[in-house]
Amino acid sequence: MNANELNFLKKLIDKYDNSKDKKFYSLVGEPFIKEDIIAGIETLLSGRITMSSITKKFEQNFAKYIGSKYALMVNSGSSANLLAVFSSINPKNKNQLKTNDECLIPAICWSTSLWPIVQAGLKPKFVDVDLNNFNIDLVKLEKKITSKTKAIMAVHVLGNSTKMPALMKIVKKYNLTLIEDTCESLGSKFNNKFLGTFGKFGTYSFYVSHQLIAGEGGMLVCNDYNDYKIAHSLRAHGWDRGLEKKKNTEFNFINSGFNLRPLDLTAAIGLNQLKRLNKSIKIRTANRDKIVSSILRSSKWNNQFMFLKPEKNLKPSWFGIPILLNKKFLKNKKSFLNKLNKNGIETRPIISGNFLNQPSIDLYKLNKSKEKFSVAQEIENRGFFIGLHTKNIKEKEIIKLTNNLLSIN
Repeated sequence: MNANELNFLKKLIDKYDNSKDKKFYSLVGEPFIKEDIIAGIETLLSGRITMSSITKKFEQNFAKYIGSKYALMVNSGSSANLLAVFSSINPKNKNQLKTNDECLIPAICWSTSLWPIVQAGLKPKFVDVDLNNFNIDLVKLEKKITSKTKAIMAVHVLGNSTKMPALMKIVKKYNLTLIEDTCESLGSKFNNKFLGTFGKFGTYSFYVSHQLIAGEGGMLVCNDYNDYKIAHSLRAHGWDRGLEKKKNTEFNFINSGFNLRPLDLTAAIGLNQLKRLNKSIKIRTANRDKIVSSILRSSKWNNQFMFLKPEKNLKPSWFGIPILLNKKFLKNKKSFLNKLNKNGIETRPIISGNFLNQPSIDLYKLNKSKEKFSVAQEIENRGFFIGLHTKNIKEKEIIKLTNNLLSIN
C-alpha cells in the first residue's frame, strides 16, 4: 500500500471515528489504532479470509511471546476453552479424561469456562473462591478432590491468580489435568512465568476490553506436540490439513472436529496489537494506580471500597478495576451503580458473580444439593468493576471519576 493510499485510508478512518459519542468512562476505551484497522483492511483486500499465513505468523509470534511451544488460534476465547476440554477427552490423548470424570471449577467463572466441561460429558464440581484474590480457594479445592476427580479448570480472574506453585503441587500430587482459562489475564506473570503456561492447556481471548483486542478471536497454547496435533485437527473438521500426514490428500479426516477457525482479519489485527502489548499493559497498570491512588488520597475517602490486590509474586496484567463495597454501603449499591452509569461511568458485575445463581445451573441440575458458596456470594453482593483503558488517563478524568465513585453514602 503506497503513501497516498495510506493517507486516504487514515482520513476515512477519521471520518467514521465515533469516539466522541462514547460515555465519559466506558468499560472499553478505543480498541484500535489506525494501524490495526489498516492491517485488517489489507488482509481483506488481499483476498485471504480464513487461516492463511497471517494467522500462522500470529500463532508463532504469540507462542514466542508467551513462552509456549505451540499456539493455535481460534475464533474466540470460548472456543479455546471448548478445544482444550475436548482435546483432553479425545481418544488420541495419552491421559484421556473419561465420561463422568470430575472437573473442579471456581464458583466465580464465565459461562464458557463451565459449559465445555458439561458438553464433554465431564462432571463439574464447584469450589468457592478466596476473597483475597477472587480465584479458586486451594484449601477448599483439595478437600473436594475424590478418586473421581481428574481435572481442574482454573480461571485467572481479571489479571490476578491463585498461588500457582501451591496449585501445581496439588495438580502433581493427584495427577490432575490443569486447564488455565486465562482469557482475562493475558500478560500476567507468576514468578516471571506467564499465566496460561503452567497447565496442560492455556486459553486466551481477544474480545473487546481484553488486554489484546482483535474484535473476536482466541488462542490455545500447550507444550506437548501430541496435544497440539489433537487440538489442530479438532479445530477444523477433524482433518489433518496443516499437519504432517501419510496420505497425499487435502481431505483426510483423522479425528472428530468442529469449525472453530479464525479469520485472517482478526489475526492481522491481533498480530499488530501484539507488538505493543507490553506497552498497553504498562499504560493500563499506570491508569489503575492513578485512579486507586486518587481515591485513597481524597478527602472524601472513608473506606468505602476494597480494591483487589495482586497475589504475592504475581506481576499482574489488569483487566479492569474490580471493587468491593464496604458492607455498610451495601443497601445503596443499586442506586449507586445506577447513578454511576447515568453519569457515564459504565459498570458491570465481577465476571458473572456467583455462577451458581445463574438460571442455567438449575436447568442442567448442576447443584442438586443447593450447596452455598459464601465467598463467591459475597463478591457478587459487594462487587462491581470499572474498565481500564490503553490511553493515559487525564488528570481531569481522574478527578471526575474519583468524585463520582466517592459519592456513595
